[in-house]
Amino acid sequence: MTTASAHRIGTSLKKTGHVFMQALPVIAGMLLLTSLVLTLFSPQLAARYLGGNDFADALLGAALGSIAAGPPLASYVLGGELLAGGVSLLAVTALVVSWVTVGLVQLPAEALFLGRRFALARNLVAFVFTLAVAWLTVQTLHGLGANTP
Repeated sequence: MTTASAHRIGTSLKKTGHVFMQALPVIAGMLLLTSLVLTLFSPQLAARYLGGNDFADALLGAALGSIAAGPPLASYVLGGELLAGGVSLLAVTALVVSWVTVGLVQLPAEALFLGRRFALARNLVAFVFTLAVAWLTVQTLHGLGANTP
């Protein structure tokens, strides 16, 4: 390795460390806020508010999933609990898909790294497509004759 390339690597590591230290408070805040939302969001609470109108349930499910973003595995467990509690498949699908794809809690960190305009546009497009995916999933299962709740 030449002296010039060692210098470039050192400069790159210094810049990376600087950017990471600037982002660390935002990432820590995002993780704390996600933990708080997950603690406050329970299957019983969601089941109480979901269960009337399919379109309204899908919107509310997508909105709740957008706010309570988290790991995919947790969304599957939550989705199963909601289905068992009588929540419609459309609402649960919208919640699970938005849980994984939208992420309003992570928006500050995403805006910091990718730009505010891009982060907002990506989240808006993901929210709209969440509703489309939920509806298409339910229609596909009904079309296949699946026994859905």
